[in-house]
Amino acid sequence: MSVTVRVPAKVNVQLAVGAARPDGFHDLANVFLAVGLYDEVTATPSPDGPRLTCEGPDAGQVPLDESNLAARAARALAERHGLEPAVHLHLAKDIPVAGGMAGGSADAAGALVACDALWGTRAPREELLEICAELGSDVPFSLVGGAALGTGRGERLRPLEVGGTFHWVFAVAEGGLSTPAVYREFDRLTEGTDVPGPVASEALLSALAKGDAAALAATLTNDLQPAALSLRPALADTLEAGRTAGALAALVSGSGPTTAFLAPDAATAARVAAALTASGTCRTARTTTAPAPGATVLS
Repeated sequence: MSVTVRVPAKVNVQLAVGAARPDGFHDLANVFLAVGLYDEVTATPSPDGPRLTCEGPDAGQVPLDESNLAARAARALAERHGLEPAVHLHLAKDIPVAGGMAGGSADAAGALVACDALWGTRAPREELLEICAELGSDVPFSLVGGAALGTGRGERLRPLEVGGTFHWVFAVAEGGLSTPAVYREFDRLTEGTDVPGPVASEALLSALAKGDAAALAATLTNDLQPAALSLRPALADTLEAGRTAGALAALVSGSGPTTAFLAPDAATAARVAAALTASGTCRTARTTTAPAPGATVLS
């Protein structure tokens, strides 16, 4: 038998970043929104697992060894239940790789759910979320989906109400950006300044709850955007191209280099995507909607 799980990408509609902690992490107020771009993770029994294969755009950039979060997720679940991680994980990727949309974290959450179903471990939700938090700051949200406020280093989640459908365009850049490198650049840019403690925007949470795209656009923020632009200045041209084409707002998605554009409706989103593609400032542009469900067993 095999089990296939679909997992969503995310956009950070607010990413408030505090100063570096003694452990090297940063306290965050991270408002996650799951969007309808998906990876699929298929788990099949294999005597020499965990073994990984991958297909899709930029599959060649995906590590297929034990450093991959999906392999680590399978091993973590197996160890907790006294099993051998005898599984072949196949990643069908549609989320941009190293693009600031949590594709690796999504694969980890998908692998965890797929292995739980394949092995019949029946781990409670709380246990799965514990393992997710051990694997990385974005992994718990990839499991949960929808919308949530992440605090701590992003792993402590509070579900949020979303009152409607939001239309998004994502411009995929050439190459990726290293999340640790972007945080190091954030630290360099803020060195010697008083970095305020991260706090979620009540106006943004209200806009989400009301499904008000214009109000949400007015409150989108990403404290990592200056660092991402410092490392990849050309992203400023992509952001400007999307705004000029009619986006309500534009920002770097997470640590980048994918850029995100909020549109008032599907027709405007399609026009923005076409303009971005024609501008030559990105490799491709994708339209989709949010919120999207978290890790879901398909078969």
